[in-house]
Amino acid sequence: QVQLVESGGGLVQPGGSLRLSCAASTTIFDITSMGWYRQAPGKQRELVARISSGGDTNYADSLKGRFTISRDNAKNTVYLEMNNLKPEDTAVYYCNLRNTRNYWGQGTQVTVSS
Repeated sequence: QVQLVESGGGLVQPGGSLRLSCAASTTIFDITSMGWYRQAPGKQRELVARISSGGDTNYADSLKGRFTISRDNAKNTVYLEMNNLKPEDTAVYYCNLRNTRNYWGQGTQVTVSS
């Protein structure tokens, strides 16, 4: 099976920044979109941001302006730049990639704490 490997998570102070990366273990063709979701303790998994293969982006309204998604289609890689992080951003962040199927990473922990 295809594996998506996330990296860049960790512990940061409120107001800090992190950059998450996600790369596929093998070349994936005909990608429709890539994105990031997150799941905080006691909450449902929610969409953070998505970007189509053509570059169109969608963000959760509450995160627009703080988070930026980008991608490198040739490398099957998606990034998430997170700025002005808040404690409520603490969650496991999951990478997602779609072609005719739907692929998920194992998640990377982001903890925002003073």
